[in-house]
Amino acid sequence: MKNSQAIEEVSNRPARAVRGGRKYDVNRGFKSKNLEAERRRRQKLNARLLSLRAMNRATILDDSITYIEFLQEEVKGLSEKLQEIEMSEENMRSVDDTQLTEKCNIEADVQVTAIDGNKLRIKIYCENKKGVFNAVMEAFGSVGFEVIDTNLTTFKGLILISFSVEGTHVDRLLVEEMRALLMEVIRRI
Repeated sequence: MKNSQAIEEVSNRPARAVRGGRKYDVNRGFKSKNLEAERRRRQKLNARLLSLRAMNRATILDDSITYIEFLQEEVKGLSEKLQEIEMSEENMRSVDDTQLTEKCNIEADVQVTAIDGNKLRIKIYCENKKGVFNAVMEAFGSVGFEVIDTNLTTFKGLILISFSVEGTHVDRLLVEEMRALLMEVIRRI
C-alpha cells in the first residue's frame, strides 16, 4: 500500500515549471504552451477539408459560375466608369489648345537674368509648337552659349522652358540682346 499512496501523492502534486516553457504533469507528461491553440487550428483545418471533400462537381461548377458572373459585372461597371472618364476628358480636349491661349490672352514671354559672372538664367513661356525647344537650343549654340541645366514643363498647349546657360562674357547689353533673339526665334516658329 505504500507504493499506491506514493503514486497518489505524486499525482496530486501541482504541475512544476520546467525549462522551455513546458510544464510537467505526472498524468499527462509534458504539455506545450500552445497546445490548445494548435488543437483549435487543427480542428478548423479538418472542418474545412471535410467540407471540400463533401463538395461534388456540380457544387464546384455552380460556385465557379457564380463567381465568374460576379467578376463580369465588376468588369462591366468599371468599363462604364472608364467610358465616362474618357468622355469627360474628350470634352475638355475639344477646346483647341490655341483657343485656350487666345481665350486666356497668354502671350509668349522671355525672361533673361544675369547670374554670377558669365551665367544666364532664362525662362521661356509660349505656345507648345513643334520645334520650339530645338530652335532655342540652336540659338544658344549660334551665339556661343552652353546649356548647363534645363527644365521643360508643358500644360494644355503651353510650354515653360527654364535654362541655365554659360557664355564667355555676360553684360547688361548681352542680356537684352539674348531676350530679343529668343523672342524672335519663338515668333518664327
